[in-house]
Amino acid sequence: MTPELRTPEPRPQQRHARRRRDLWAAAAGLVAVGTAVVLGELTASLVSPTVSPVTAVGGAVIDIVPPGVKEWVISLFGTADKVALLGGMALVIAALAALSGVLEVRRRFAGVVLIAVFGVVGLVAVLSRADLTANGIPVPVLVALVGIALLRWLIRKLLEWQPLETGATVDTAGETGPARRRFLVALGGTAAVAAVVGVLASTLRGAAAVVSDVRSKLVLPAPASPEPPVPAGAEIRLAGLSPLVTPNRQFYRIDTALRVPLVDPQEWSLKVTGMVDREIELDFATLLAKPMTERHVTIACVSNEVGGDLIGNARWLGWPVRELLAMAGPKAGADMVLSRSTDGWTAGTPLEALTDGRDALLVVGMNGEPLPLEHGFPVRMIVPGLYGYVSATKWITELKVTRYADDVAYWTPRGWSERGPIKTSSRIDVPRDGQSVTAGTVVFGGVAWAQHTGIGKVELRINRGDWHQAELAPGISKDTWYQWKLALPLTPGQYEVQVRATALDGVPQVEESAPVAPNGATGYHTVRVDVKS
Repeated sequence: MTPELRTPEPRPQQRHARRRRDLWAAAAGLVAVGTAVVLGELTASLVSPTVSPVTAVGGAVIDIVPPGVKEWVISLFGTADKVALLGGMALVIAALAALSGVLEVRRRFAGVVLIAVFGVVGLVAVLSRADLTANGIPVPVLVALVGIALLRWLIRKLLEWQPLETGATVDTAGETGPARRRFLVALGGTAAVAAVVGVLASTLRGAAAVVSDVRSKLVLPAPASPEPPVPAGAEIRLAGLSPLVTPNRQFYRIDTALRVPLVDPQEWSLKVTGMVDREIELDFATLLAKPMTERHVTIACVSNEVGGDLIGNARWLGWPVRELLAMAGPKAGADMVLSRSTDGWTAGTPLEALTDGRDALLVVGMNGEPLPLEHGFPVRMIVPGLYGYVSATKWITELKVTRYADDVAYWTPRGWSERGPIKTSSRIDVPRDGQSVTAGTVVFGGVAWAQHTGIGKVELRINRGDWHQAELAPGISKDTWYQWKLALPLTPGQYEVQVRATALDGVPQVEESAPVAPNGATGYHTVRVDVKS
């Protein structure tokens, strides 16, 4: 009987060497792919500042992720959602890069195939972006080719040191052998190059520097219709209460742009198209020459949970949209204006809301300065009374007069309603939920809003008891939020405190809890306060 031939089991020393080789291969994959990625970002910052492989993939992820996942991410991370996304992407890229090295050292070209897939995904994502320029197309191809070349080179150096082929012995004739030194020099040198390129990619913001410089030198025109004086007593002095006017740096930012679009005002234009008697194109200089209106307007994101902070009040400077539309002459039957951002994002706004006399503006200024880059510089739209997803288009480039039956905006096919009037709501800012306070007179304070309607009263109740009417400060206007406060005597114990608002038209805030989708959250903001003696 012929004995069965078996592959001999690797010796413990050989298994240990193989594991060690895999670790070095993973490091080689990390360095190779990392260098290629940062080189791609540097190249993109020079030739395609608004689109790079990383931001394109991130933008594609934002586009395809189900609305429920988006809302979970926003509720978890708030305005740091993009930082979380970039961090998650970095971890995934690092894991796949390390895997490419291990695959390549075990089976020739296996890691190369994985990097090639990287490149294809990047190319598809770049091609899908609305703000793509021809210069951006070769960048993901460059990233893939550089990553492949570096991986093959580093793995070849590693195999010269630790071949682990059948019948071969590991080059351990001393941990200072020449093959080992060559590999470590190659690995360390490539990592150093990656670090330098990474610093350059993050600091050499060619286009961003130009746009920022133009913005810093921009002198805003004086408003032809200045903001009326803020009513006396509109701002309540109470520690922890949200300021009446939200500073630009604290203003929430929610959009789909992973990298802030960089728009040179000298190259910016706004077109009015669609169902109009006359198509119009407006440049930035012409817009600035128009009679400007300055108004305080509170805007909110539809993703704002009950009691959330995705809302802010600012002083906006801009030209009324109704005047531009009047020049174009909307045709009979039109009922929607599809506004488009430079990055392709769209919002569908009821035509009536842009022509009914409210202060819907093409905004160029925010709180006395040019729009910040991340808030839509050089021009964005603000419409009182509507959630941002149907109105507040940043980096705006087109207004298409159309019909809801003919066009859909970005969020509508993703499960959100066509129209998004802001719901009457209120929030307790102080004391915060879970905060401990001293027994005696406890002062509660917060904000309430019913944009384009105004707030009539705000009430609090303790432990589901009777409602107590709060002191309501006069709002700047019916388009802004109102501050309120109420002092209540409380003895030691645990308390549940709820707030509700009633609009000036007598319609109360909805008590029933509802999620943010499809058209905004409802319910009473509730905090729990621990009163100690």
